[in-house]
Amino acid sequence: MAPSTRPAHRLRAVLAAVALAAGAVTAPTAALADDVAAPAATSPGWVGRYETRIGDDPATVYYPAGRQSVPVALLLQGANVPGASYDRFAGIVAGFGFAVAVPDHRRAVGPVSGLFPEQLQINTAAAWAEAENSREGSPVAGRLDAGRLVLLGHSFGAAAGLFAVGNTCTVPFCSGPVYRRPASLRAAVFHGAGTAAPGGGTVPIDNTGVPVALVQGGLDGINPPTTARATYDGLGAAPKAFVTLTGANHYGLTGTQSPPGALPDPSPQTLPQDKSIDATARWSALFLRASLGDPLAAAYVYGFGDASDDDVTVISQR
Repeated sequence: MAPSTRPAHRLRAVLAAVALAAGAVTAPTAALADDVAAPAATSPGWVGRYETRIGDDPATVYYPAGRQSVPVALLLQGANVPGASYDRFAGIVAGFGFAVAVPDHRRAVGPVSGLFPEQLQINTAAAWAEAENSREGSPVAGRLDAGRLVLLGHSFGAAAGLFAVGNTCTVPFCSGPVYRRPASLRAAVFHGAGTAAPGGGTVPIDNTGVPVALVQGGLDGINPPTTARATYDGLGAAPKAFVTLTGANHYGLTGTQSPPGALPDPSPQTLPQDKSIDATARWSALFLRASLGDPLAAAYVYGFGDASDDDVTVISQR
């Protein structure tokens, strides 16, 4: 958004943002009742990681320092985007108080084999979280709140996540004949997301019970902003949010503009890569925290966050 022409409003927004940052770091877990635990940090420097397997998939898990219980966030990758491409993004989200699981899911879609996420990964991750929380030797044993699973998704993975949220088995994201999302799924944030319908338009999604945010690069040349906005309009239930990141394209959350093996975006990004990653991670994490009951995060997402961030424009319903 453009800088505010109302200095007093702008100052209040900045002061509120500072208060949020301080509160997010120092607020005791009890202040959030039994919802999301207060994060130990808000940057990747405070985050650990380890390698594991989720189902048959190799995966990296990012987790915040401390001993508090944390929800599990599953990241569904873009088509042929290696999980390692989300290293900075996943680390920042984890720093806000999540155990972020990033698997590399390899399978065939028709005659093509590659990294293609699917809806069933969500159910597999829900079962994994239950088992991992009690696995001897796990760095996060006793810390995973398996009853609070959230989703992050990018491009192909975002579409898979959207159809999963809607309990719709949709080829090539699901092999059917039916799909049921796990009861532990609480919220989702998708990047470069669209639910294209045969013949044009988008498929509406009934997300009742699962708040959804779409984060969209304003320069996305693969999933155009008009498609993302139509997908947002087709979400059937609030809370929901649509965050446009000015100057970002389809790969605003990956480590580079050309992840190896992925389809290049013909529309160049003008926002520095680190800045776009940081913004997408911050808005993703705070929307998820807001959806899990964090009042400070809700104040940011639905209130002053837009006014305090010159790189975004936000519309939302609560």
